[in-house]
Amino acid sequence: MPIRINYVLKVYDAKLVDVKKALEAANIKVHSIIEAHREDVEKIAEEKPAA
Repeated sequence: MPIRINYVLKVYDAKLVDVKKALEAANIKVHSIIEAHREDVEKIAEEKPAA
């Protein structure tokens, strides 16, 4: 039986449809994508990448 899993994904300058297409291209079934928060970020390059 399939299991539903919820993830939080943070992206820069990506459209929901592009995120969905990328996940589906990796053979990941997408049930829904919801935009929860949006903010303007001025210094993206200075942020540390996720470990």
